[in-house]
Amino acid sequence: MTKPPPAAGVGESLRLVDAQWPAPDRVRAFTTMRTGGVSDGAYASLNLADHVGDDAVLVRKNRQRLKAACRLPGEPAWLRQEHGTRIVDAANAPPQTGADGSFTDRPGVVCAVLTADCLPLFLCAASGTRVAVVHVGWRGLAAGIVERALSTFDAAGPGVLAWLGPAIGPGAFEIGESVKHALLDGRPEARSCFTPGGARGKWRADLYALVRQRLHAAGAVRCYCDESLCTFSQPQRFFSYRRDRACGRMASLIWIGH
Repeated sequence: MTKPPPAAGVGESLRLVDAQWPAPDRVRAFTTMRTGGVSDGAYASLNLADHVGDDAVLVRKNRQRLKAACRLPGEPAWLRQEHGTRIVDAANAPPQTGADGSFTDRPGVVCAVLTADCLPLFLCAASGTRVAVVHVGWRGLAAGIVERALSTFDAAGPGVLAWLGPAIGPGAFEIGESVKHALLDGRPEARSCFTPGGARGKWRADLYALVRQRLHAAGAVRCYCDESLCTFSQPQRFFSYRRDRACGRMASLIWIGH
């Protein structure tokens, strides 16, 4: 398994993956790449997580750089993610609230999640009046976090847009039988999202397809993504926990402009 060089991204500019969806112009949504920060070693360079072993001073500097470079209207509502299904109102959530997503209908309130292989799911009312971002790993997916996220909107269907941000690709996401069964539970259509893995008893799972299926089943038919953005196979662009174990996290942010 190839790891990035220790200084990957150091000295490069801060780069983003903008959500490619037909949201109103005042909605801003993106995922950071790993470049443009001050962390080094396994966390080089724009690590935005304060729970992974990186120097806390450097993480604060990285968050300050993000805020300045992207002209954030306020401090993001950073969460303590738990691989569950709790989604909170970002405007009322104290810092480090235990949850895996947040929503807001207030301009200037920044929703945020951290990922390094899990899928950041962005949601937006077509009118631009409500937005959300959710951390989707296999545990949360199996427990119903996609459906829970959609329930925070007054009406789903074509009135909600979805953008699936950078995540581990189907060629790299290998799981065991127990995880496969958890994701299949009550959803026979999900069988098409699995192919045999490299080792006996292992399966490769298409996380993008699994999330899209759940979105469509819940009535959210306007779904967009770029599946070429595999966090595992692009070490110079993204952190990946499955690839490196010790690593930083990207941030996915969304807010409504004034």
